[in-house]
Amino acid sequence: MNTMKNRVQLIGHVGNDPEVKTFEGGKVANLNIATNDSYTNKKGEKVEQTEWHRVVAWDKNAEIIEKLVTKGKEIAIEGKLATRSYDDKEGNKRYITEVVVSDIMVIGK
Repeated sequence: MNTMKNRVQLIGHVGNDPEVKTFEGGKVANLNIATNDSYTNKKGEKVEQTEWHRVVAWDKNAEIIEKLVTKGKEIAIEGKLATRSYDDKEGNKRYITEVVVSDIMVIGK
């Protein structure tokens, strides 16, 4: 059961061209993935729902993203949830939850 703890798997479409940064210690890629779900409401109407996920990938996975991933591509990722905080311009503490990628597969062409 330990392998199931804090594990995320998503298949979705990339919402923006990835932002890749190179620094002394390696590479990091930031992007957003949209996943879609649908259900039928009480009136019998089909309702589509889109969720956006913030994704970060490091080193080897960042290189794969840099080479193969662009806006609109369908990708599958596996990783874990991580939450970090920062202070905004007004000094308010803000929190960000993101998926840290451990594995990626490009599905769409």
